[in-house]
Amino acid sequence: MSRFQSGVIAEANSDAQFITLNVVRSADAVAHVRKVLAEIPATEVKFRQQYPDADLHITVAIGSEYWDQLSPTERPAQLTAFPAFSNGDIHAPHTPVDLLLHIRSERHDLNYLASVMLMQRLGADASLVEEMHGFRYLEMRDLTGFVDGTENPQGDDRINVAVVGDEDPDFSGGSYIHLQRFEHDLEAWNKISVKQQEDIFGRTKEDNIEYASADKAAFAHTKRTSLKDDDGNSIEILRHSMPYGDLNQRGLMFIAYGCSPVPFTKMLESMIMGDDAGHHDHLMDYTQALTGQAFFAPSVDWLEQLA
Repeated sequence: MSRFQSGVIAEANSDAQFITLNVVRSADAVAHVRKVLAEIPATEVKFRQQYPDADLHITVAIGSEYWDQLSPTERPAQLTAFPAFSNGDIHAPHTPVDLLLHIRSERHDLNYLASVMLMQRLGADASLVEEMHGFRYLEMRDLTGFVDGTENPQGDDRINVAVVGDEDPDFSGGSYIHLQRFEHDLEAWNKISVKQQEDIFGRTKEDNIEYASADKAAFAHTKRTSLKDDDGNSIEILRHSMPYGDLNQRGLMFIAYGCSPVPFTKMLESMIMGDDAGHHDHLMDYTQALTGQAFFAPSVDWLEQLA
């Protein structure tokens, strides 16, 4: 397997920058962007050597719609557009962008420094679409008050879940990424009882104890996202999500890494469209997806050859 980018499977950090960009459509811009992307692994190494306690990671990923501009002769086997779904007032929109920089560490100042450096290198050939600051909230909780990422794979399973292997040898070591920005309606959420909140999650709020399967409502978040494949195996993704917020807007930067885009697509469809009886994820009644983007994070080897 080719070397995967360190941020793909690294454990959670306390701070992150989620930066999405669009790139000028010209041959000169493509050549310049290829050069900048090729240098990112070395830039990450320098930061990690200079600040060894910060655990900094810079993951760069290429948007599904931009990929052919950057690499017209080869493409990851399963790279497709973000899977948009809509069900009444609940929407998961497709809002394509060209590049993602997912920068995370234990220090906000270093994330900021890395993001400024990379933006300066890209210069006028790339324009900022959105920059969001994610942070650790209390004991790894979302702003709804519930622990986030409980179902994440651990240990070596993180590689199996998140990293492409021999099934696509040209892109071994890469990872499919889906990014959504959710904005929460916390005023409405906080008006319902803790028991109602727990039933919506299918998990206790304070102790983070998952309900028994028989006790979960069909609309529970853990019910709608706990899926099995045809062989009875759990369908998994690796989440690196983080809350964001200020006094005006609050929500979750949801980001999923996978060796295939299929698990994420199945989970999102189950949440939005629901089961055969129409039971959607009732958490979606209190949060709204504002963005939806699909990327591929190539291996370090693939990035370095861009130069």
